[in-house]
Amino acid sequence: MAAAVTRRANALRAEAPDGNAESGRASLAADSPAAKRAVDAKDDVWVAADEGDTSGAIAGDGNRPPLFRTFKVKGSILHPYRFMILVRLVAIVAFFAWRVKHKNHDGVWLWATSMVADVWFGFSWLLNQLPKLNPVKRVPDLAALADHSGDANLPGIDIFVTTVDPVDEPLLYTVNTILSILATDYPVDKYACYLSDDGGTLVHYEAMIEVANFAVLWVPFCRKYCVEPRSPENYFGMKTQPYAGSMAGEFMRDHRRVRREYDEFKVRVDSLSTTIRQRSDAYNSSKKGDGVRATWMADGTQWPGTWIEQVENHRRGQHAGIVQVILGHPSCKPQLGSPASADNPLDFSNVDTRLPMLVYMSREKRPGYNHQKKAGAMNVMLRVSAMLSNAPFVVNFDGDHYINNSQALRAPMCFMLDPRDGQNTAFVQFPQRFDDVDPTDRYANHNRVFFDGTMLSLNGLQGPSYLGTGTMFRRVALYGMEPPRYRAENIKLAGKVNEFGSSTSFINSMPDGAIQERSITPVLVDEALSNDLATLMTCAYEDGSSWGRDVGWVYNIATEDVVTGFRMHRQGWRSMYCSMEPAAFRGTAPINLTERLYQVLRWSGGSLEMFFSHSNALMAGRRLHPLQRVAYLNMSTYPIVTVFILAYNLFPVLWLFSEQFYIQRPFGTYIMYLVAVIAMIHVIGMFEVKWAGITLLDWCRNEQFYMIGATGVYPTAVLYMALKLVTGKGIYFRLTSKQTDACSNDKFADLYTVRWVPLLLPTIVVLVVNVAAVGAAIGKAAAWGFFTDQARHVLLGMLFNVWILVLLYPFALGIMGKWGKRPVILFVMLVMAIGAVGLVYVALHAPYPADISEVAASLGEASLTGPSG
Repeated sequence: MAAAVTRRANALRAEAPDGNAESGRASLAADSPAAKRAVDAKDDVWVAADEGDTSGAIAGDGNRPPLFRTFKVKGSILHPYRFMILVRLVAIVAFFAWRVKHKNHDGVWLWATSMVADVWFGFSWLLNQLPKLNPVKRVPDLAALADHSGDANLPGIDIFVTTVDPVDEPLLYTVNTILSILATDYPVDKYACYLSDDGGTLVHYEAMIEVANFAVLWVPFCRKYCVEPRSPENYFGMKTQPYAGSMAGEFMRDHRRVRREYDEFKVRVDSLSTTIRQRSDAYNSSKKGDGVRATWMADGTQWPGTWIEQVENHRRGQHAGIVQVILGHPSCKPQLGSPASADNPLDFSNVDTRLPMLVYMSREKRPGYNHQKKAGAMNVMLRVSAMLSNAPFVVNFDGDHYINNSQALRAPMCFMLDPRDGQNTAFVQFPQRFDDVDPTDRYANHNRVFFDGTMLSLNGLQGPSYLGTGTMFRRVALYGMEPPRYRAENIKLAGKVNEFGSSTSFINSMPDGAIQERSITPVLVDEALSNDLATLMTCAYEDGSSWGRDVGWVYNIATEDVVTGFRMHRQGWRSMYCSMEPAAFRGTAPINLTERLYQVLRWSGGSLEMFFSHSNALMAGRRLHPLQRVAYLNMSTYPIVTVFILAYNLFPVLWLFSEQFYIQRPFGTYIMYLVAVIAMIHVIGMFEVKWAGITLLDWCRNEQFYMIGATGVYPTAVLYMALKLVTGKGIYFRLTSKQTDACSNDKFADLYTVRWVPLLLPTIVVLVVNVAAVGAAIGKAAAWGFFTDQARHVLLGMLFNVWILVLLYPFALGIMGKWGKRPVILFVMLVMAIGAVGLVYVALHAPYPADISEVAASLGEASLTGPSG
C-alpha cells in the first residue's frame, strides 16, 4: 500500500531553534506566523480595524489583553468594490425593464423562458454577492496567548479522527495523521486523540499499535529539533529538511536513524493485512476457531469487529462496539528520556518523552439501523470522549488530513479564550489546503476562491460555515446549548435529560465539559466505565433522543457539516475563520476527474437537501444575522441556477437545424446590455482576487470548473432532489475515494486515468453541441460571404460557443486520458472537428435569401444570453 500511495510533498520551510523545545516554542510565539502576518497586514489591501477599547477589561477577567487582531479591506479597494456591485445591480434591473418593454411577440415561449432564466441568474448572483460586502481578516496573536495563559493554563482538547475503509482512505494517510497529532506543540497532558474506525477492521487497530510504538521515537525527535511538519511522510518527503540549530552533526545522525526506523515502520504497516491474514489462517487451521474462520488478534483472541471472512456479528454493518485505550493519559510532570547508549543511539535526556492519550474505537453496528455515516460516528466519539477525557474543546479531522503547523492547536485558542466575545464562539474554522494537486490545479481542487474569498466575507458577518474538517469546536455548542449571551450562567439540564439519551454518567459529565478552563483528568477504565462506554456506543442509545437534530452532528443529510454549523449560528453562536502560515492542516484531494465530480455531486446534493429540510435558512429565527441567512440560502440553492445554464449551453441545437428561433430585439441595444453586465461581473471578480490574495489562475480555474459542474454535476443533483421529493426516498451519494493509481514514476497518474460514468455524458453533449455550433457558424458565414451583415451576426453569436469551449477545456483534457498530457492534440482535434462541421454545412445548405438577416441576428442574440446572470 505504501508504494501505491503518493508521497505528499510539502513546501514548508521551518526554522528550528537551537535544539531546545521550550526555547523553540518561545521563539515561535514571539516570531510566529501570526505575529508576522499582523505586521505584514499593513500592506496595500488590509488595514487594522478600529476595535475601540481593546484593553479587554471585562467583569471577572481583570485587564486581559485581546488575543487576536482584526483587519478590514482598505477603503480604496472596498468602496469601489461595493460601488461596482451597486452599479451592476442597477444595470441588471434596467436590463430586465428594457426586456419587458421590448417583448418578443414572434417567439413568446422562448422569450419568456429566457426571462425566467435571466431573473434567476440575477437573483442567484445577488444571493452570492451580498454576504461579500464586508470581508474581515482576524489574526491570532500567539505571543499574547503565551503571555496570558502559558502552557499550565491552556484548556483540554479532544481530537477526533474518522476513517472507514483502509483502501479508499489509505492506511498510510491515517497513521501519518495520528503521528502528526501526537507530536504537535501543545501540553501533552492536555489533549487526547481518538480514532473512529467505522469499518471495525483489525488492520486499523494494529496500525494504531504500530503508531504508538513508533511515536516513542518520532515524538521526542520532533520536540528536540522542532521539526516541521510533524507528519513523517511529509517531513521526509521534502527535498530538504532545514535545521537552524547549533547541533547540525547530531541532527544529521538522529535524522538518518529516524528515517530508517520510519521506512521500517511503513513496511510493517503496509504488510499488516497480510500479517493478519496469515496469523488468522494459522489459528483457524489449528482448530482454535472451532471451525469458524475468525480473524485473530496478536494476543490470541478473536477480533470483536469485522472479520476478513465476514460472518454473522462480524461483518461491516454488524459487529460489537470496541473501545481500546492504546496510550493512557500521561502524568502532569515532564518525563525526560534516556541519554544516548548502545541500545538507544538518540539522546533524549533533555526532551520530554511523554505521549498524549490515544484511543481506538469502533461503534456498534446492527442491521436495521441507519448508522448515519460520519455524523453518527462523530456523535459516538463525542459521548465516549466525555467519559474518558471530557475536554471542553473538540477538534475534528478527516483521516487524510494532518497537522502541518505544530502551533495549529494554539491558534484557535486565541479566538476561544479572547476576553471580548470568546465564550460566544462555537467553532473556529481553518481553510483546507491540499498536497499532491497537479501544478496547474486542473479541477480547482485548491478552491482558493471559496476558502480565501467567501470565508473571509462570512468572517465579517456571523462567521464562516463549518467545512467538515480542520475545525475546533466548543463542546457545549455541540451539545446544542445556547451561547452565554442567551442563557443563564450555569447550564441547566432539568427537563432536558431525555434529549441526551439514558446514560446518567454521560449527562452528569456535561456541566464539567462546559468549563472552558478545564484540563483533562485521568480516569480509571474499570468494569463500570466499560459498561457505560458500551451503552453509549449502541445503535439504540439515540432512540427517542435529540441526537442528530438538536444535539451533536446533524443526521439525514449529505452535508452534515454545513447543517451542523448552521444550527449553531441559528442559536446565536458565532464562528471564526483562522488562516496561518504555514497552513495549519493539509490533506489530500481527488485529482481524478470522475472522483472530483462525485465529490461535488455529494456536496451539491446535500446543499439542496438542506433547503428542503428543517434547516432551511428562511425558517431560522432572529438570532441569525440577516446576511448570514442570505449566505446560507445561497449555499442551499446554488445548484438550481445551473439548470438554466445547461439549457443555454444546449440551445445551439435549435439553430443548427433551423433559422427561426431568436430571443430579443433590437439586437444592438441587447448586445450593449449583455456586454455591460457580463463585463461588470468580471471587474467585481478582479476586486475579489485582490483582497482575497488569490491568483488569476485560481480565479480562472474556479470559473472553468463551475461551468464543468453546471453542465453535469449540479443539474444531476437537482434531478436527484426532485426524485427524492416525488418518491420520498433518500439519495445515496458515493463517497470520494482517496486511493490513487499513481506510481513512483508518475505521481499524477490519476489525473490521466479516465473512469467512464454516466455523470460525464451531459458535459460531453454540451461540448459536442458547442463544437458543432462553432463549425456551423463558420459554414454559414462562408455560405453567405464573410463580409455580409448576416455573417457578422453569426460570427458574433459564435463567441458564446467559443467561450463555453474555453471553460470546458479542463474537462476535454480529462476525458482524453493520457492524450491529455499533450494539449496541442486537443487543439488540433477541435480545429479538425470545427472545420469538418463547417464543410458539411456548406455542402448541404444553399445560401440563404437576403431576408434571413434578421433571423441570423437573432442567432447571435441567443448565443450571448447565457452568461447574463
